[in-house]
Amino acid sequence: MKKISVDEMLNGKENKYPLAVAVAKRAREITDNIILEGKVVEEKAVNMAIEDFKNHKYSIIEPD
Repeated sequence: MKKISVDEMLNGKENKYPLAVAVAKRAREITDNIILEGKVVEEKAVNMAIEDFKNHKYSIIEPD
């Protein structure tokens, strides 16, 4: 299992809730696409979603 620093992913923001919600929503999208395409994957959707945010493929926009 990979260890990923939550603080590294927050980019100086203190609230972890938006990150948790965004990762969960992205993981659901990944799962839905896997089911739709009939793929078999070994990596968990949550880990794939975390990697997407870590690699800046997706970002969280919070209101001020």
